[in-house]
Amino acid sequence: GPAPLAVGDVLPAGPAPAALPHVDLAPVRTPAGGEVVLRVVLGPRDDWFVPEAARRLLAEPWTVGQASDRVGMRLDGPALGRAVDGELPSEGMVPGAVQVPPGGRPVLFLADHPVTGGYPVIAVVLRADLDLAAQVRPGQTLRFRTAPS
Repeated sequence: GPAPLAVGDVLPAGPAPAALPHVDLAPVRTPAGGEVVLRVVLGPRDDWFVPEAARRLLAEPWTVGQASDRVGMRLDGPALGRAVDGELPSEGMVPGAVQVPPGGRPVLFLADHPVTGGYPVIAVVLRADLDLAAQVRPGQTLRFRTAPS
């Protein structure tokens, strides 16, 4: 049979590596489709925010950031102020949770969201609206509205 492998031996696997082609990417333009409205239920940690934060969440337009993916949709807009400093212990997360990290910019958790999170959740998007949320693209604008009781 063949000689045993020794330190420094190289085994061929597939074609020889080649240089990657240069790809010129066009900037992402704002997608067509208009503004999307997602229904939410406030809480469970809306008490961690100043009263103005819930009003802003519902009144302001939010732009979907470029750093969005199947895990979460990062939203650009006014920072949501907190009334409680510090962090809470990790707790279970659900699809549609709108978590707010210390910078105050919300993140809407989508299909591949983490199972736990340590930042307060100001609202949760209704399950019936999650398919619509998943179709919103970076650059598109959305608004949150409270779901009828």
